[in-house]
Amino acid sequence: MSLHGKRKEIYKYEAPWTVYAMNWSVRPDKRFRLALGSFVEEYNNKVQLVGLEEESSEFVCRNTFDHPYPTTKLMWIPDTKGVYPDLLATSGDYLRIWRVSDTDTRLECLLNNNKNSDFCAPLTSFDWNEVDPNLLGTSSIDTTCTIWGLETGQVLGRVNLVSGHVKTQLIAHDKEVYDIAFSRAGGGRDMFASVGADGSVRMFDLRHLEHSTIIYEDPQHHPLLRLCWNKQDPNYLATMAMDGMEVVILDVRVPCTPVARLNNHRACVNGIAWAPHSSCHICTAADDHQALIWDIQQMPRAIEDPILAYTAEGEINNVQWASTQPDWISICYNNCLEILRV
Repeated sequence: MSLHGKRKEIYKYEAPWTVYAMNWSVRPDKRFRLALGSFVEEYNNKVQLVGLEEESSEFVCRNTFDHPYPTTKLMWIPDTKGVYPDLLATSGDYLRIWRVSDTDTRLECLLNNNKNSDFCAPLTSFDWNEVDPNLLGTSSIDTTCTIWGLETGQVLGRVNLVSGHVKTQLIAHDKEVYDIAFSRAGGGRDMFASVGADGSVRMFDLRHLEHSTIIYEDPQHHPLLRLCWNKQDPNYLATMAMDGMEVVILDVRVPCTPVARLNNHRACVNGIAWAPHSSCHICTAADDHQALIWDIQQMPRAIEDPILAYTAEGEINNVQWASTQPDWISICYNNCLEILRV
């Protein structure tokens, strides 16, 4: 999309705080809209919804709302047709679902899995199922993953009630679980993987929860922080270890043996994003200020160098590849969001 012919390659937004969580909206009518979460080491944190103004080619903040603790992740409902309510989910102490309108954002429901206690085990991450937006999965430091069912109710008057219930909770790892992601394999509803402090990648099937498959274990048993499924080929996923400078690409058909290692970063990797439209492109971002795009087509031959490199003005905390606009990648560093045309 050329904004009125002005083909700018980079747009920048400066938030009033360090930006950590970030996600692109997928609604067709909200193309250059992102949600940003603050990282302030205290209870009071914020979420901002920002959009690119086509006339001025500048990012503007459309809405700011309070959030307890920093958001470990935030995600817009994966509704590419715009048929569901305009919802945003955030994880932190709990999973919260927010409804966004043009004027404000309000909390629709707070999903707490521990009904019998005031104690809550913080959520490290979550994923929203793309095939069935009524399914979400959360990962927690209490070693469990929880799969939630969401009801986005019928309109009553003008109140469209959103509520959620626990579909299943399972002990996923021996230690803290740091990330969870649904797989597109087998219909896209039932399979998901998780990573955690025990250094393993495990795969689960909601239809057969009595067992899980270990896809990979870090040789040094370093905690694995993130996992990310290839958007086009459900056999491939990427993961990274805590304080690690490389990203490991795995093939579920060949458990426990990485098919590639991407190791050009000179400091620890913080983010991974697969291309939405191509099975062989992936972006990695790290504390070395670099966002690197790789072509992994020649796997299992070694991937020596990235095909594109961008150097930011700070350590990159997060990277997201816009699923409905494959030409755009967003990164955040310090208090800045940048979107880059690739």
